[in-house]
Amino acid sequence: MEEEEKDCRIEETALSRRDFLLGAGASVVTIMLSSLPGMAYAKGTLQLLSSAYPKKKIGTISGLKIDEPVEFSYPYEHPNCRNLLIRMGTKAAGGIGEQKDIVAFNLLCTHMGGSLDGTYRPEHKAMGPCPMHLTTFDLRRHGMIVAGHATTTLPQIILTAEGDDIYATGVLGLIYGFHDNLSAP
Repeated sequence: MEEEEKDCRIEETALSRRDFLLGAGASVVTIMLSSLPGMAYAKGTLQLLSSAYPKKKIGTISGLKIDEPVEFSYPYEHPNCRNLLIRMGTKAAGGIGEQKDIVAFNLLCTHMGGSLDGTYRPEHKAMGPCPMHLTTFDLRRHGMIVAGHATTTLPQIILTAEGDDIYATGVLGLIYGFHDNLSAP
């Protein structure tokens, strides 16, 4: 009886190989991610991410009307570099302006490059569905996928405001068809 009790205690306190490996792996990933610059959307991080991109004036705050998107090209003139600048009237991640409601996103679905022209849905603050496979993106949450086949968020254009002027200064995410946003596909 005493021996059975002892065996039970050993099993209760023993760490399985699977639990050990999962815990060790999670610890290593956490340490690695916490030490890398550019893993969060802090103001300094956005400056670091956008340092290689050109700064381009794309509009004015006073010229934007709520839920009336304005098209612009960035980081340069190319069919895949078409984007929408939108004042949504509700706070958005990465937004600028007094209400943090001005954002910009690329117009190509990240799944297979389907055009998102004319798919902005003001009632949902979303873009989509993509005509190819119905992916929809939430523009209030960094272009997060709401539904569909895409596996990455919609590329968000980093914006800065200087007085009334709005400037594009970088891109969060890879534009469809590019291996590097700053070089042609």
